[in-house]
Amino acid sequence: MQGVPPVTEILARFARDTRREAIPETMRRESLRALLNWMGCAIGASRHETVERALAALRPFSGPPQATLLGRGDRLDILHAALLNGIASHTFDFDDTHLRTVIHPAGPVASAILALAERQPVSGSAFVEAFVIGVEVECRIGNAVYPSHYDVGWHITGTAGVFGAAAAAARLLGLDAGQTAHALGVAATTSSGLREMFGSMCKPFHPGWAARNGLMAALLAQQGFTSAAHAIEGRRGFANVLATDRDYSAITDRLGETWELAENSYKPFACGVVIHPIIDGCIELRNTYGIEPAQVASVHADVHPLVLELTGKTEPQSGLEGKFSVYHSAAVALIDGTAGQAQYSDARVRDAQVIALRDKVKVSVDGSMAEDAARVSVTLNDGRTLEHHVEHAIGSLERPMDDEDLMQKFRDLTVPIAGEHVTETLIEQVWALERMDDVGRLAAMTVPSHAPR
Repeated sequence: MQGVPPVTEILARFARDTRREAIPETMRRESLRALLNWMGCAIGASRHETVERALAALRPFSGPPQATLLGRGDRLDILHAALLNGIASHTFDFDDTHLRTVIHPAGPVASAILALAERQPVSGSAFVEAFVIGVEVECRIGNAVYPSHYDVGWHITGTAGVFGAAAAAARLLGLDAGQTAHALGVAATTSSGLREMFGSMCKPFHPGWAARNGLMAALLAQQGFTSAAHAIEGRRGFANVLATDRDYSAITDRLGETWELAENSYKPFACGVVIHPIIDGCIELRNTYGIEPAQVASVHADVHPLVLELTGKTEPQSGLEGKFSVYHSAAVALIDGTAGQAQYSDARVRDAQVIALRDKVKVSVDGSMAEDAARVSVTLNDGRTLEHHVEHAIGSLERPMDDEDLMQKFRDLTVPIAGEHVTETLIEQVWALERMDDVGRLAAMTVPSHAPR
């Protein structure tokens, strides 16, 4: 341990001691954008088969009805509610992305602390503070172990997300620094999530499990449950066991001065973020040249190496698998001019026209290409080749979604589930969140009047 900073203790003190005035107004505002995006994703997927199956399996074992499943009439105990809302928020793969680590930060943290806010009174101001701090903890831990942790196969949203959920919940529970350190230790030993699960229902399970375990960790610590003192940095702790390389300075440097929410981005397309540049390029070519599917002889894209590593499924069989197929994504982008959730349904993945165009897509790796860039070319049957270079995909930090974009995305996801009135009310309430006396009421507002209770 010589020379290794006590990062578990440092993060615990940060989570406990950070004062509201230390969090910049810009970051509090960004937290509202992240929460709006998270809630829309969770409500939009609340009736998805993934959520339905999880609820059917776990409802019989839930404790008292303490917290709401967003967009539904169901109420479960807070641990199960955190799990199910976390699953829903990531089911569409449409949630926020911390681009440096590819963590989806909001799901684990928001799912945990909104459930907690239905069990005890939490003001909007305190909720925002806890959210910003939880995101900071999970992303700084992610920074310290990325990319080696991710490269060996860990799904970093699940593995790092549990720390963010624990830190945020610990703050709302009023735990002292020692108890918070124990909560981080419990989180460390429950950290999990495998990249092999991508394309299955287990991928969205990971942020849900992180939310549930992080909340559980804080509740255990509140009752005096202990853990190892060096759970993150210890010889057999999280960073040494789950990563082949680590940089603790990524946790400690300028902690409390710079904020990882500034690196957060939001998806315009409902799939893995590495595919977005190809989708962006295909849509641009389609719209510029009026390309019809029948005109296309072949499609070629030069991409960052992660694209094929993460999304190389050539013959997806389900909508969830389609989210990890660059080939399917290019095809629907050219045919439909978009890549929303409708383009990743089981039916769309199996559509004959989509399959025919998908089979014409070829992808090559270019090690010099940035993760948010791509070169796309479409060769037509008449011999013309049309090309477009995407330097930064829409949704990246260089081309971010603005507030209007996020609100329209929220409407697209939420109106089909909750209706227009509920949707507009929720938008107003999220923007005014810091003025709310009781954030727990926000969860109940997501339930449409026609939902079974």
